[in-house]
Amino acid sequence: MPKAPQIRSTTILAVRRNGQTAMAGDGQVTIDQTVVKAHARKIQTLADGKVLAGFAGALADAMTLLDRFRARLEEHGGNLRRAAVELAKEWRTDKYLRQLNAMLLVADAETLLLISGTGDVITPDDDVIAIGSGGNHALAAARALLRHTDLPAREIAEEALRLAAEVCVYTNANLVTEVIGE
Repeated sequence: MPKAPQIRSTTILAVRRNGQTAMAGDGQVTIDQTVVKAHARKIQTLADGKVLAGFAGALADAMTLLDRFRARLEEHGGNLRRAAVELAKEWRTDKYLRQLNAMLLVADAETLLLISGTGDVITPDDDVIAIGSGGNHALAAARALLRHTDLPAREIAEEALRLAAEVCVYTNANLVTEVIGE
């Protein structure tokens, strides 16, 4: 039986600074050892532009989760935390959803959250969070930029992703960035 192709993840980073939240993602889609797309869009705006959502993992799985998250967000009047907790509970307990291979970052002007299929809804200790293959690289770069520069959230997110793209073969520098807040 042939082995299923290995779909490599991506890099999504969210940064908050001075009332703004920026979420940036790279555009690379990799299957096995081959880059099959260089300009994918892995970040969406929701709730009339008040919420950002980014994903890493299998596209169909991530789209399913984004649809469920969008529904929970509407159901709970745009309350990001409540929608995230409800999605995590559903994701962990539903037989079908438990099989999905993706992670979500969601954010509004005040909150950054990581949602996983193990029931986790994680708020970072600081104003930065990342997922995907290059997530740890982007996270480290963004933390350094937050501590040692006065750059705005958008510039930190973009520069951190560019740095991650230099060291992670599953991340490229074709960025999509969305910003909400002041």
